[in-house]
Amino acid sequence: MPSCRVAVLLSGSGTTLQNFFNHIDNGSLNGVTIELVVSSRSDAFGVERAKGRNVPTAVVESKAYRNPETKKTDWEAMSSKVVELLHEAKIDLVILAGYMCMFIVPPEFENKVMNIHPALIPAFSGQGMYGDKVHKAVVDRGVKLTGCTVHFVTNEYDAGPIILQKTVQVNSTDTWEDVQYKVQNLEKQAFPEAIFLYAAGRLKVKGSTVYISESKEDDS
Repeated sequence: MPSCRVAVLLSGSGTTLQNFFNHIDNGSLNGVTIELVVSSRSDAFGVERAKGRNVPTAVVESKAYRNPETKKTDWEAMSSKVVELLHEAKIDLVILAGYMCMFIVPPEFENKVMNIHPALIPAFSGQGMYGDKVHKAVVDRGVKLTGCTVHFVTNEYDAGPIILQKTVQVNSTDTWEDVQYKVQNLEKQAFPEAIFLYAAGRLKVKGSTVYISESKEDDS
């Protein structure tokens, strides 16, 4: 399998990053190397996880791009700085792993940026729907099935082509914490699987649909 140089963008503890490291260590992400970790917070523990693996790190703090008067963040300027770092590191694939900022995707990274959402897009998705809010909404609505969605990132919240989805049953007695636990277990499988498929050259995007081939040569 050809090599795939990955950058991980994060804002917190880096549990998703650690999951990637675990999959690399057990051989299920052959050919994938994490070449850069960028954090939007200087105190994010995910940076320490990366340093512990000798992965280059950078901090591009969102607060540095926030107007103190309007309280609005200049996402374009912040994203441009991040993109500079991606180019310097010769990154093939960008992963948003608990990145609590809007990343403006430039044309050269179209269908090269992935995110995971803790529900079955288009349900319980869009701006403002993340983390605990999603699971609470799932329980409040009384749905019987939920899950996670790995998708390519566009410049519209949760609107990019869907790569894969995994589902889990929601019981009538489940709390939102129960649902969160179930979905997080799915995410640990789904995100590395999507990265593997990308690295293997098995994903092809046509319009808003992602086609998964049996092999890189199979374009059907």
